[in-house]
Amino acid sequence: MSATVHRVAAWFHRHPRARLAALLAAPLAWLVIAYLGALGVLLVSSLWSVNTFTGDVVYEATLDNFRTIFTDPVYGTVVLRSVLVAAAVTVIDGVLALPMAFFMAKVVAARYRQWLLVAIVTPLWASYLVKAYAWRVMLANDGPLDRLFGGPGYGLTATVLVLSYMWLPYMILPVYAGLDRLPDSLLEASADLGGRPGRTFRSVVLPMLVPSIVAGSVFTFSLSLGDYITVQIVGGKSQLIGNLVYANIGAANDLPFSAALATIPALIMVVYLLAIRRTGALERL
Repeated sequence: MSATVHRVAAWFHRHPRARLAALLAAPLAWLVIAYLGALGVLLVSSLWSVNTFTGDVVYEATLDNFRTIFTDPVYGTVVLRSVLVAAAVTVIDGVLALPMAFFMAKVVAARYRQWLLVAIVTPLWASYLVKAYAWRVMLANDGPLDRLFGGPGYGLTATVLVLSYMWLPYMILPVYAGLDRLPDSLLEASADLGGRPGRTFRSVVLPMLVPSIVAGSVFTFSLSLGDYITVQIVGGKSQLIGNLVYANIGAANDLPFSAALATIPALIMVVYLLAIRRTGALERL
């Protein structure tokens, strides 16, 4: 037995790639079974249906759920609204993250950067629900924002505002990492050639930051696209995909239709990832 163990150990020693493959076998198995397996179960469940009389799940493949989603204008409106909300959150976070990350990476003294990073990351440690309900209080009628600015109240505007706050750190961190890798010599060379700060930012900094911005957008877009808690808390009567999934699992007790709805954000993200893969953004994640 010991001789066999020694021969196996010697073989792995002579073949480092095989040793690496053996070490990665467990994580890869977990990925395939837990993650890809769960997506497979979701897809299979979306092909089932529910008996309208008994409420039991009918385990026969059918495309009725997807046919309903793509032919009923109500669901089409909800899907479009969800995509537009996610896109708006991504654009707002990108606009806010650029100057903040630039200040952290290129303006402030190096000894203060770690403290600013801590300040950016700290909100992520707070409870999601606590932050969402705090915004509900601020957005309420006669709340702080209403008294100061005549706040937007509850609705899509409030949803975009709260989601932008929630996911802003996920945009700042990739952009900051991209700026931190940007050599200061490029900025100095642009200044020596007469480039003004605005021109330097547009012509030198921004093109090199595109992969980092796109990498951040993967987080902000995907997290906003599938969110339903914020919409429940501050969205008023607005409905997004996540709310429909939750409603069909709970009150309607229609698990197959909920699974079909849940595949829509997954398909949208697959298309989005395929569209951005050539920008090099996926290597920045």
